[in-house]
Parts: sequence; structure tokens; C-alpha cells
Amino acid sequence: MISSARKLALFVPSLRGGGAEKVMLALAEGFAARGYAVDLIVAQKEGPYLAQVPTSVRLVDLRASRVLAALPGLVRYLRRETPNAMLSALSHANVVAIWARSLARVDTRVVVSEHNTTSFWLEHVPQRRARLLPRFMRRTYRRADAIVAVSAGLAAELATSLRIDAARIRPICNPIVTAGLFARAAEPLDHPWFAPGRCPVVLGAGRLTTEKDFATLINAVAVVRAEQPVRLMILGEGPERPRLQALTERLGIADDVAMPGFVDNPFRYMRRAAVFVLSSCCEGFPSVLAEAMACGAPVVSTDCPTGPREILEDGRHGALVPVGEPEAMARAIVAQLGRSAPASALERARSFTTEAAVESYTEVLGL
Repeated sequence: MISSARKLALFVPSLRGGGAEKVMLALAEGFAARGYAVDLIVAQKEGPYLAQVPTSVRLVDLRASRVLAALPGLVRYLRRETPNAMLSALSHANVVAIWARSLARVDTRVVVSEHNTTSFWLEHVPQRRARLLPRFMRRTYRRADAIVAVSAGLAAELATSLRIDAARIRPICNPIVTAGLFARAAEPLDHPWFAPGRCPVVLGAGRLTTEKDFATLINAVAVVRAEQPVRLMILGEGPERPRLQALTERLGIADDVAMPGFVDNPFRYMRRAAVFVLSSCCEGFPSVLAEAMACGAPVVSTDCPTGPREILEDGRHGALVPVGEPEAMARAIVAQLGRSAPASALERARSFTTEAAVESYTEVLGL
């Protein structure tokens, strides 16, 4: 235990249910367990993860309509609280965190963490404001005390795309495996699709957004169903829901595809899935892939930049398939059906512990 006089601030836009938000919650709990005074700062107090904020962590709501509008409130917070260090997550929040420290004129050490590739922004995001973000990142990240990337592949991509010295970027894998994960995976699941003897269920999970490419997964399951019966469940919510539902109807598989939205405990679904599939066209460190491995599900993943190949160690612990190719994904799903996950997959997943991540972040935050 250390003195609670050491104060840490974690800044994230909201708690809407993405992977980065889940990571920040795990880190907040891990640092609080070590005796630090932890403030979890959100631009706006919203999202399904609000219920998971540990009682040992103080939630600070800046009441901003968007992340940029949180800048004045974050400046006031830094002047009032003067934390020893502040860690931020997600690109737009990272830029605001660096600006806030400059305007507040405090000695708080600022570390920014990146959870996805900037190349995806440049290639796929049409909005002018979003496409300008990498320019702000290039200019401001140099003023951060340290930069964290959630995988080694992402660190290399950031160094190239942001033109930052690679030595300044520290890869730290996400905190995934806790005792709580296994306990929650063992909780009962009252869903008819997972009853004994029922049709195998292929599982996907994540925000329903373009970069998660659940359309390829849906098309792949349609191909599998031409060979053998399976059902598909996708956990998560997002703007792509109408398009994905329309696709299931066009393919004639809507009755065997379920999208129940955000679920508080995805682990009990992972434990019972016949196959877990990550269909993303880009990632930083796909936590859900490691979580599914920890829960014992056989896994199939796109070989997208960055993260899956690193987690699966070049396919040793699960199948890697090309991005956006339903036929290849379908073949990999069929190959995994009826098989158990290799013991090496669970062993690999257990390497991504909260304790290991907190130890690495403690060093980079200078705590």
C-alpha cells in the first residue's frame, strides 16, 4: 500500500460501453486497490458502465455537451485538485487533456493512451472535424509526458502516422483477466439458445460501428448455414444496428440472428458460445478477443491491424482470417465448431492481468 496523498486522475469522454472505457474502469479499481486517491473524470456522466464505477473511485462529471466543451471544466479541476498524474484515453480526450494541463499551468504529469489506429480515421471517417483530429494529435502529443499504445503493433503504427519518435511510445496491453471475470462467466444464463442440445451459437461482441464490420460476420454465418445449422448473437449497441438488421432480413436469416444490445455480463455468453468471432477491420487491442479466450471459447479473428495477431501469437491460439472476406471467415467458423479451445489460449489470456497493467502504468505515470 502507498500513501493516499498520491492522487491520480483518469479522463475519458463518457462511460458509454466501449473497450477503452472498460479499461479505464479496471485501471481505476486497480490503482484504488493500491491506495491511490483516484478520480475518474468524464466529460459527460452517461453510459451503461456508470453502474460499474467502483465505490473506491470518485466520479467527477464535467457536465459538458461534448469532449471539447469539457476543456474549461478540466482546467478548473486541475487547478483545484492538482493530481500527481492524469491518464486520458481516446484521441479527442487526449488532445483536450494536454491542452488543459497547459492552460491550468500545473505540474501534473499527463500520459495519453491510444486504443485504435489513426490510419482508420484518415481512410474511413468522412467528417471534416474527425479527419482534422490526426493533425491535432501530431501537434499536441509531443507535449505529453508519455504516450501509451495498447499493443506493440499499434505503437509502431502511431509512430509512423503521427511522426513521433517510437521510443516515446510505450506498449502496455489492456487489463483483461481478473478473478471477477471467471466468477461472472460462471453465472447462470437463462436464454433458450444456450440450453443443452440446442443449435450452436456463434458469438460476436462490440459497438455496432463500421470498424467492427459485423456485416462480414453476418454474411459469413449465412454461408455456414448453407452447410450446417448455427445461430448468431451479437452483443452491443451502436449506429449500425438498422443496416445490420436489414442485412439479416435480406439474407433470410433474421430469425436466427439476435442483437440484444449492451449486456452487463458478456462473459457468461462467451463461456457458452460454440465459437467467438472478432470481425473488425481495425483494432488497437481487442479486449473482447482475450476475454473470450479466458472464458474458454474457441476463437476466430480477422487479421486486422492491430492486436489480433499479437494476442493470438500468429494464430497459435485461434484462427486468423483476412479482413472483409466472409467465405474465409465461414470456413474458419466451421473448422472450430464442435472443438474445444486449446489450453494455450487460456494460458495466453491469463497473461493480460489487471495487476500487470497497473504495474506498467504506475511506472509510466511516475507514481
